[in-house]
Amino acid sequence: MPIASPLPGGRFAPRALGARPPPPALLPPGRRSIRREARRACVGAIALGKHDYDVVVIGCGVGGHGAALHAVEQGLKTAVVEGHDIGGTCVNRGCVPSKALLAAAGRVRELKNEMHLKSLGISVEGVAYDRQAIADHASNLAGTIQGNLQRSLEGLGVDILRGSARFMGGNRMRYALPGRVDVGGEITARDFIIATGSVPFVPPGIPIDGKTVFTSDHALKLEWLPDWVAIIGSGYIGLEFADVYTALGSEVTFVEAMDKIMPGFDGEIAKVAKRLLIDPRSIDSHTGVLATKVTPGVPGVKPVEIELTDFHTKEKVDTLEVDACLVATGRAPYTQGLNLGAVNVETDRRGFIPVSPKMEVLDREGSVVPHVYCIGDANGKFMLAHAASAQGISAVENICGRPHQLNHLSVPAACFTHPEISFVGMTQEAAEEKAKAEGFKVGLAKTSFKANSKALAEKEADGMAKIIYRMDTLEILGVHIIGLHAADLIHEASNALAMGNTVDQLKFNVHTHPTLSEVLDELFKQCKTDVKANAKQPVLVS
Repeated sequence: MPIASPLPGGRFAPRALGARPPPPALLPPGRRSIRREARRACVGAIALGKHDYDVVVIGCGVGGHGAALHAVEQGLKTAVVEGHDIGGTCVNRGCVPSKALLAAAGRVRELKNEMHLKSLGISVEGVAYDRQAIADHASNLAGTIQGNLQRSLEGLGVDILRGSARFMGGNRMRYALPGRVDVGGEITARDFIIATGSVPFVPPGIPIDGKTVFTSDHALKLEWLPDWVAIIGSGYIGLEFADVYTALGSEVTFVEAMDKIMPGFDGEIAKVAKRLLIDPRSIDSHTGVLATKVTPGVPGVKPVEIELTDFHTKEKVDTLEVDACLVATGRAPYTQGLNLGAVNVETDRRGFIPVSPKMEVLDREGSVVPHVYCIGDANGKFMLAHAASAQGISAVENICGRPHQLNHLSVPAACFTHPEISFVGMTQEAAEEKAKAEGFKVGLAKTSFKANSKALAEKEADGMAKIIYRMDTLEILGVHIIGLHAADLIHEASNALAMGNTVDQLKFNVHTHPTLSEVLDELFKQCKTDVKANAKQPVLVS
């Protein structure tokens, strides 16, 4: 539990258990110099006044945690305000526990694939699993990561204030927990960073009972395994849960409003994914339809009824009866209750907080609100945990007077199915539209995992990689991968895009043999370039 610590003016506010970092005299020389340099770097940008904190981060998910760590590393007195769980959605109800489920389900799928194991000379009989043990693995992992995040903050002297935040105008903010008089208070800060994240979006007409009709928050608990589950939405969340459910023996039906499965992915990658992830498994789909009415059922007694309506004509076309329904229609920002009007800010119609490229919050007139920033899902720029963390670092850089803008096109994304899908930058369709509008030609190169020695050794050589680039400047526009460990492979392309590397430069990268990284090595070497026509020449060092 937090304890009270005095604040200027004789007021009190909770302070997280754990001592502040030792004074400079007790720190090793290297740490002392680092902290002095960090403080010196920010002092020109921040005129410390009579505020309780230099920076207060509202929300402590992955984004808020990253922002707080970077702030304290810059010598700023920092606090986080969290009304729920440290780690936010990603750690407690999202990417972390879902990866635990995917890891376990992936092992089950692999062990049940007798043909694949026999091709490696392995024979396994009688594969079984414990549903509750798998669910406990996900829950325990979330708890472990949550504890690690909290200890990292406390170890660096970041105050953890428990409660929901509410702006009071100027540089003041209140925080409190419903029904708790022993928690809460009012604090001031030079700068605020909003990092409140998001919650599952549930379309109108779909009542959630948490048992037969549920969101990813409920599904991660894996309280039961329906024989037949409908998944509304075929994006990241839907695909990953389809992977889990089918590995554990369930049948899946996708309900997708768009005219094709995986509408947000590169078209060619989506076709390969359908061949590898959909067609061989107990999965069917209804596309171009909306689930306009869902009636919850009773597990093992009464089915869930899903009324399907044509997306274009709005006419009822079918009714599904399934054991359960997972609503995976995306996420909505969690921005209510912040009292944004106190700082002359209003959200857009979807609830997102408008921001500048520097993560500065914009007011009703589109002007920058001084000393207020917003990162992560709450601003809707790129709703991924690692994007939120990168935005948090960017916000702190701007607070310190070092102008910084995150290149969101360089932020990678991944879907942790078996095999994985990853990408960075534009799809081929988006790149071609840009080329048509701006008058340049698109370059395209592709390669297959079937030519990769490591993939062949693993007997998992299904998949492909493709790169999209400008033929005139050789600028990278996008890279897409589906195959073994695609989520790990994408970072070379992501970093290259972030650093402004061109495809002719990437041809000279060296990759360990035999590794999956050679998929990208082959991809880069297949790019058609005319180095004589380009100003950027590769520099070879002998």
